[in-house]
Amino acid sequence: MADWAVAPLPQSPEDALNELFSPLPVYEAITEGIRIQVQVFWLPDQSEPDEHTYCWVYRIRIGNDRSKPVQLLERTWHITDTSGRTEYVHGEGVVGEQPVIQPGTLYEYTSGASLSTPGGFMRGSFLLQNTADKTRFDATIPAFSLDSPFQNHQLQ
Repeated sequence: MADWAVAPLPQSPEDALNELFSPLPVYEAITEGIRIQVQVFWLPDQSEPDEHTYCWVYRIRIGNDRSKPVQLLERTWHITDTSGRTEYVHGEGVVGEQPVIQPGTLYEYTSGASLSTPGGFMRGSFLLQNTADKTRFDATIPAFSLDSPFQNHQLQ
Protein backbone atom coordinates (compact mmCIF):
# COMPACT_ATOMS: atom_id res chain seq x y z
CA MET A 1 0.00 0.00 0.00
CA ALA A 2 1.30 3.47 -0.89
CA ASP A 3 2.15 6.04 1.75
CA TRP A 4 0.02 9.16 1.63
CA ALA A 5 1.66 12.46 2.26
CA VAL A 6 -0.40 14.98 4.13
CA ALA A 7 -0.08 18.49 2.77
CA PRO A 8 0.82 21.06 5.39
CA LEU A 9 -2.01 23.25 6.51
CA PRO A 10 -2.00 26.68 4.87
CA GLN A 11 -0.78 29.56 7.01
CA SER A 12 -3.35 31.44 8.99
CA PRO A 13 -3.84 35.05 7.80
CA GLU A 14 -2.29 36.28 11.07
CA ASP A 15 0.80 34.09 10.59
CA ALA A 16 1.12 35.25 6.98
CA LEU A 17 0.97 38.91 8.08
CA ASN A 18 3.53 38.32 10.83
CA GLU A 19 5.87 36.68 8.32
CA LEU A 20 5.39 39.57 5.88
CA PHE A 21 6.13 42.25 8.49
CA SER A 22 8.79 40.49 10.59
CA PRO A 23 11.88 41.74 8.66
CA LEU A 24 10.60 45.31 8.30
CA PRO A 25 11.71 48.31 10.37
CA VAL A 26 9.48 49.50 13.19
CA TYR A 27 8.66 53.21 13.59
CA GLU A 28 7.71 53.99 17.19
CA ALA A 29 6.40 56.84 19.33
CA ILE A 30 5.38 56.88 22.99
CA THR A 31 2.90 59.44 24.34
CA GLU A 32 1.69 59.40 27.95
CA GLY A 33 2.19 55.65 28.29
CA ILE A 34 0.74 54.77 24.89
CA ARG A 35 3.22 53.05 22.57
CA ILE A 36 2.43 53.23 18.86
CA GLN A 37 4.44 51.10 16.45
CA VAL A 38 4.11 51.14 12.66
CA GLN A 39 5.45 48.85 9.95
CA VAL A 40 4.84 49.39 6.24
CA PHE A 41 5.11 47.12 3.20
CA TRP A 42 5.15 48.07 -0.51
CA LEU A 43 2.47 46.21 -2.52
CA PRO A 44 3.92 45.61 -6.00
CA ASP A 45 0.97 43.43 -7.07
CA GLN A 46 -1.58 46.18 -6.40
CA SER A 47 0.53 49.05 -7.73
CA GLU A 48 0.40 50.27 -11.33
CA PRO A 49 3.37 52.61 -11.85
CA ASP A 50 2.42 53.18 -15.52
CA GLU A 51 -0.93 54.50 -14.25
CA HIS A 52 0.62 56.48 -11.35
CA THR A 53 -0.86 54.21 -8.67
CA TYR A 54 1.43 53.11 -5.82
CA CYS A 55 0.06 51.05 -2.92
CA TRP A 56 1.24 50.09 0.57
CA VAL A 57 -0.13 48.16 3.53
CA TYR A 58 0.76 49.21 7.05
CA ARG A 59 0.33 47.58 10.44
CA ILE A 60 -0.26 49.64 13.57
CA ARG A 61 0.20 48.32 17.08
CA ILE A 62 -1.07 50.38 20.01
CA GLY A 63 0.19 49.29 23.41
CA ASN A 64 -1.29 50.58 26.65
CA ASP A 65 1.47 50.86 29.27
CA ARG A 66 -0.78 52.94 31.54
CA SER A 67 -2.66 51.72 34.63
CA LYS A 68 -6.14 52.48 33.22
CA PRO A 69 -7.96 51.46 30.03
CA VAL A 70 -8.13 53.91 27.13
CA GLN A 71 -10.51 54.08 24.19
CA LEU A 72 -9.40 55.12 20.71
CA LEU A 73 -11.98 57.68 19.56
CA GLU A 74 -10.54 59.33 16.42
CA ARG A 75 -7.64 59.26 14.00
CA THR A 76 -5.96 62.09 12.11
CA TRP A 77 -3.52 61.45 9.25
CA HIS A 78 -1.21 63.75 7.30
CA ILE A 79 -0.25 61.93 4.09
CA THR A 80 2.41 63.67 2.00
CA ASP A 81 3.51 62.48 -1.43
CA THR A 82 6.87 63.06 -3.13
CA SER A 83 5.45 66.11 -4.93
CA GLY A 84 4.85 67.77 -1.54
CA ARG A 85 1.06 67.50 -1.65
CA THR A 86 -0.46 66.70 1.76
CA GLU A 87 -3.84 65.10 2.29
CA TYR A 88 -5.49 65.33 5.71
CA VAL A 89 -7.71 62.47 6.82
CA HIS A 90 -9.77 62.66 10.00
CA GLY A 91 -12.41 60.27 11.24
CA GLU A 92 -13.86 58.15 14.00
CA GLY A 93 -11.89 55.17 15.23
CA VAL A 94 -9.86 52.88 13.01
CA VAL A 95 -11.05 50.20 10.55
CA GLY A 96 -14.62 50.72 11.75
CA GLU A 97 -13.80 50.27 15.43
CA GLN A 98 -13.32 52.42 18.52
CA PRO A 99 -11.46 49.86 20.61
CA VAL A 100 -10.94 49.95 24.36
CA ILE A 101 -7.33 49.00 25.10
CA GLN A 102 -6.81 47.50 28.54
CA PRO A 103 -3.64 48.17 30.59
CA GLY A 104 -0.76 45.95 29.53
CA THR A 105 -2.44 44.90 26.28
CA LEU A 106 -1.98 45.61 22.61
CA TYR A 107 -4.48 46.54 19.89
CA GLU A 108 -3.37 45.87 16.33
CA TYR A 109 -4.85 46.63 12.94
CA THR A 110 -3.79 46.62 9.31
CA SER A 111 -4.80 49.16 6.69
CA GLY A 112 -3.50 50.59 3.44
CA ALA A 113 -2.62 53.71 1.53
CA SER A 114 -2.17 54.60 -2.10
CA LEU A 115 -0.50 57.57 -3.74
CA SER A 116 -0.15 58.88 -7.28
CA THR A 117 3.61 59.34 -6.71
CA PRO A 118 6.20 56.60 -6.08
CA GLY A 119 6.64 57.52 -2.43
CA GLY A 120 5.83 59.78 0.45
CA PHE A 121 5.26 59.60 4.15
CA MET A 122 2.48 59.49 6.69
CA ARG A 123 2.19 60.75 10.25
CA GLY A 124 -0.68 61.49 12.53
CA SER A 125 -2.34 61.08 15.90
CA PHE A 126 -5.00 59.12 17.70
CA LEU A 127 -7.44 60.85 20.05
CA LEU A 128 -7.67 58.60 23.10
CA GLN A 129 -9.90 58.81 26.15
CA ASN A 130 -9.17 57.49 29.62
CA THR A 131 -12.26 55.36 30.29
CA ALA A 132 -12.18 56.03 34.05
CA ASP A 133 -12.23 59.83 34.17
CA LYS A 134 -13.02 60.62 30.50
CA THR A 135 -9.92 62.82 30.03
CA ARG A 136 -8.75 62.95 26.44
CA PHE A 137 -5.30 63.23 24.90
CA ASP A 138 -3.60 62.87 21.52
CA ALA A 139 -1.09 60.07 21.02
CA THR A 140 1.48 60.59 18.26
CA ILE A 141 1.63 58.22 15.32
CA PRO A 142 5.29 58.35 14.25
CA ALA A 143 6.16 59.49 10.74
CA PHE A 144 6.83 56.55 8.45
CA SER A 145 7.93 56.43 4.86
CA LEU A 146 6.04 54.98 1.94
CA ASP A 147 8.90 53.63 -0.14
CA SER A 148 8.75 51.99 -3.56
CA PRO A 149 11.45 50.88 -5.97
CA PHE A 150 10.39 53.76 -8.26
CA GLN A 151 11.56 56.61 -6.00
CA ASN A 152 14.95 58.13 -5.34
CA HIS A 153 14.80 58.97 -1.60
CA GLN A 154 13.66 57.12 1.50
CA LEU A 155 12.94 58.30 5.06
CA GLN A 156 15.24 56.51 7.51
